[in-house]
Amino acid sequence: MDAEELAVRWRERLDSWAIPPEIMARAPVDPWGHSPARFATRTDKALEVPDDGPTTTRLVEALGEHGSLLDVGVGTGASSLPLHERISTLYAVDPSAGMLEELTLRADKLGVPLTAFEGRWPDVADQVPVADVVICAHVIYNVPDLAGFLRALDAHAGRRVVLELAHRHPMSWMAPLWGHFHGVDRPVRPVAEDCVALAAALGYAVQVEEREAPLERFNSLQELAESACQRICLDPARADEVGATALELGMWPLPRERWVTIWWESRR
Repeated sequence: MDAEELAVRWRERLDSWAIPPEIMARAPVDPWGHSPARFATRTDKALEVPDDGPTTTRLVEALGEHGSLLDVGVGTGASSLPLHERISTLYAVDPSAGMLEELTLRADKLGVPLTAFEGRWPDVADQVPVADVVICAHVIYNVPDLAGFLRALDAHAGRRVVLELAHRHPMSWMAPLWGHFHGVDRPVRPVAEDCVALAAALGYAVQVEEREAPLERFNSLQELAESACQRICLDPARADEVGATALELGMWPLPRERWVTIWWESRR
């Protein structure tokens, strides 16, 4: 299957994750939204105990003692700021002003030269300089036009592109709750292998490494229940009910995710 066919298949599979309109219409809050405060907490944890997994290893190799880094979908900097001693300049792209504000606070404290670009990739790619290394972590399942997205990443990397993503869609763990509360079956694809196949079809010499995620998804059943209420479009007041249901369905404690690191040397 060629790159065009794989790209169409990726988009179709990602589109199948759309929430049914009648359920979406009853959602008390945005089920796809993310909290800058929660992301900032994760970044602070990553700064306290830096991850030594394959994504970090591949970034360090390519950055060397000092290099420029472009972080696409940076959030609050959990993937890039722990490497602050090696970063000569950090270019950061994210659609959320709130995320970039939290990132800026932390970059300033660490003395990391930062240039931030608010917007979606690759819409803002023309504004962003080429960097030695490009990192894009836990963004891919939000990207319908994956071929164009990957091409723009490669075009902005002087040395290497590094991706990190969950093996399965990060909302997959909630499938039993969707079935219980809404009678809805959730998709099983796309998965990381679909991204790997497309990147290879685009001509990149892809390398792949997989491991267990270094962090638990949630610190408590209550945290799980509160998150699930948002994601499956239920009133937050039902968190106790959702938690009890998760226990009945054998969903707590949740197994850790599998994370996949995909990387290749730039063709620039």
